[in-house]
Amino acid sequence: MNFIYLILGFLLGIGVTLVILKSYASKLMMKESESKFDFDETVERLSASVSDNEWRMPHVHDLKAILNKFGYDVKKIKVLEVCKPELANKILSGNKERVASSLMPCRIAVYETTGGKVVVNRLRGKKMGMLFGGNISKAMSSAGIESEKIISAVEV
Repeated sequence: MNFIYLILGFLLGIGVTLVILKSYASKLMMKESESKFDFDETVERLSASVSDNEWRMPHVHDLKAILNKFGYDVKKIKVLEVCKPELANKILSGNKERVASSLMPCRIAVYETTGGKVVVNRLRGKKMGMLFGGNISKAMSSAGIESEKIISAVEV
């Protein structure tokens, strides 16, 4: 009988742990900050901050415009692809490290909420990098720290 309680307790513990992980996983891997500017000015200031911090912005995805072409109307949202070539090279130059290439380039999303706030969203690069270790961890940690510096130009 004690063995059954032990197994049930173990299974219950696993279940509770999974529920907690599912609830907090997005908060662990993603970070949101409110902007002190309107949508367009936030995008403009982030673009300038990318350049000021010696990063590059190869592309900006206007998801509102893209979805409008398919008949959907969403609030303003743009995704800025940002890259620091020196950091990207640390991941892309080795075969083992290329496993992280689908996370590149870094992305910063800017969107309006239904309440009218402007939010800046990004991956927590340092935490994500810890899952990989080695050169990936070092590059993603640096990217995460530098991305926060870029975003600080608009945060409340």
